[in-house]
Amino acid sequence: MKKHFSVLLFTLFFFGLCAPPVFSQAAGTVKGVCRDADGNPIPNAVVVYTNQDNGQKYTLKTNKKGEYFSLGLSPGAYHVALYKTQDDFKANKELFHFDKYQVKLDENTLDIDLKKEAENAAKGQGLTPEQLKQMQEQKEKVAKENLTIKGLNEKIVTANTDMKAGDYDGAIAAMTEATQTDATRDVLWALLADAYRGSASKQTDPAEKSKRLQEAVTDYNKAIDIKQKAIDTDPKKNPDDPKKLAAYYNNLADAAARSGKVDDAVKAYNQAIQLNPEGAAGYYFNIGAVDTNAGKVDDAIAAFDKCIAADPTKADAYYQKGVNMIGKATLQGDKMVAPPGTAEAFQKYLELQPTGPYADVAKQMLASIGASVETGYGTKKKTPTKK
Repeated sequence: MKKHFSVLLFTLFFFGLCAPPVFSQAAGTVKGVCRDADGNPIPNAVVVYTNQDNGQKYTLKTNKKGEYFSLGLSPGAYHVALYKTQDDFKANKELFHFDKYQVKLDENTLDIDLKKEAENAAKGQGLTPEQLKQMQEQKEKVAKENLTIKGLNEKIVTANTDMKAGDYDGAIAAMTEATQTDATRDVLWALLADAYRGSASKQTDPAEKSKRLQEAVTDYNKAIDIKQKAIDTDPKKNPDDPKKLAAYYNNLADAAARSGKVDDAVKAYNQAIQLNPEGAAGYYFNIGAVDTNAGKVDDAIAAFDKCIAADPTKADAYYQKGVNMIGKATLQGDKMVAPPGTAEAFQKYLELQPTGPYADVAKQMLASIGASVETGYGTKKKTPTKK
């Protein structure tokens, strides 16, 4: 028994001498957790380690907890970049990066916490001289921008105050200076256009009036172009932007109508309808008013019908429809015969606005075509009396 034990020991010792040596692994592991600016884990993010000596890349992906892990990275200095999604990685839109992160043998932990990094950046901690310089330049840029905005806001307040007081020339001067300071803001051009449009009504010289209306049209178009480009490039898509753009088109249409450009006005109103369907009733009413003033009776009636369809409670639309239909009335002997629906239009207006500004005229119109005032407003069905 003792002899066999000695042989076994010898055998094991022999094989131990013959076995090839096992060398330690010349690579490290990396791991970490990625968190967003609110401190929450970033799932499905992409973390890229790029060796700054040889350019070799290691692309890692975080799990649902924002964790990433990888084996086999050779030691050296790495550029480590974080991307929120795979698409952002493809588009090279990084959230954050570290330069010259040293990967050593064995285990390396690098957490990327955007909330903490933002706090450190605000304090200037952990930044290189170049990063500190960039941060200072950014602060100076923001301060300059804030100063510019303050000056522009003062011009806007001045212009609005002047327009309320009827001093349109003062408003034009203020907003002209504003657009010269910054020509990239739609609101500045729109307000300048408002000032020109308002000033046109105070001009006694037809040529000067026309000139100011044309200036208003030009400036509204500038505001529209700037706003449209902003909407097209805004990934967040502010839901209020289309309504604001529709308001620009509405005012553009008014300026065009005052210039006698009826087709341009109708086109602009239709643009407003497409952008802001909720305001369709008002825009259709404006189209009807423009067509009425241009003598386009059938077009006006059609527009007021669309207005009524969008808002059946808009009393003035019924009245204006009736006025246009009266314009198509014919004389048969000594009797005026209006198209079907004329009396109903006036009666509906009186039902909605029994004491409205056009109530007396509506009654006269009904009388002129031999129709009575028949509305359901404030009336109760009488109970038959027993005989």
